[in-house]
Amino acid sequence: VQLQASGGGLVQPGGSLRLSCAASGSTSSINVMGWYRQAPGKQRELVAHISSGGVTNYADSVKGRFTISRDNAKNTVYLQTNNLKPEDTAVYYCYADRADYRGRYWGQGTLVTVSS
Repeated sequence: VQLQASGGGLVQPGGSLRLSCAASGSTSSINVMGWYRQAPGKQRELVAHISSGGVTNYADSVKGRFTISRDNAKNTVYLQTNNLKPEDTAVYYCYADRADYRGRYWGQGTLVTVSS
């Protein structure tokens, strides 16, 4: 499975971005998909994830501002980020977990910079 992330960029505080992550290859082996982020000098943290059935989970820091969704027909997961704050600046990585719990696939990161 290959994951291709896109949608990062520079945005002012209060702005929005929509990140996308498209999976290709043996996508039938995928269950949960989601996003982590890593800010400079900080550990990678889980942002949100969504199961193949649509069950979602969010980090407390993004609840009410970010929305994760998934199009199973397109094998794509989205992260709508609203009311962005400077502390949301990070490289965002998408991932996909194997349905047999035998591993995780990672996409390349996409940089989100929130600055005036």
